[in-house]
Amino acid sequence: MAVRMPRAERREQLVRCAASVFVRGGFGATSMDDVAREAGVTRLIVYRIFETKDDLYRAVLDAVLDDVAGEFDEPLGDGADDPRRSVVGRVFGVARRQPDGFRLLWRHAAHEPAFADTAAVAKVAVTEFALDLLRDVFDDPVLRLWAAESLVTFLHESICLWLDDGDPARDDECLMMLVDGVRATVQRWAERAAAG
Repeated sequence: MAVRMPRAERREQLVRCAASVFVRGGFGATSMDDVAREAGVTRLIVYRIFETKDDLYRAVLDAVLDDVAGEFDEPLGDGADDPRRSVVGRVFGVARRQPDGFRLLWRHAAHEPAFADTAAVAKVAVTEFALDLLRDVFDDPVLRLWAAESLVTFLHESICLWLDDGDPARDDECLMMLVDGVRATVQRWAERAAAG
């Protein structure tokens, strides 16, 4: 028997469980029954909150995007004092809080026709953010775009790989390696760009 929860808590639970089921089975092979089983509730409870499977998948993506947006409401630091406050650390924090939703957004959604637009808009938004951060590094807009897209791809896939195979007890070590790697890469690119 399902435990009664306030609607908002039940919605969060269903979104979390749906993310796990969608990552394992893909959108097409996942049913609302699968989500209900994962959450330990009836299908009726799932349908009371989400009218369609599309609505549920979109809710998973929106939860990740809202979390990312919330992370960037505060001013950025360079991560020197606290790597968790750097751009890399903030993205890593979202991924750790919502590992399956993060994977769904950055690895899977682009391959689902109904959600490819959401994935594309998210990628454009984070690429534009990276472009802005690299404005002082590259005068050449072609190199700046390539660098921004490369860093975005590297960061998201590196974090997904850590979520897949890493040890959560070693998250700080992984985060420091990512921060150091991104910093060193950008510094080397800046040197190369300045040298012409």
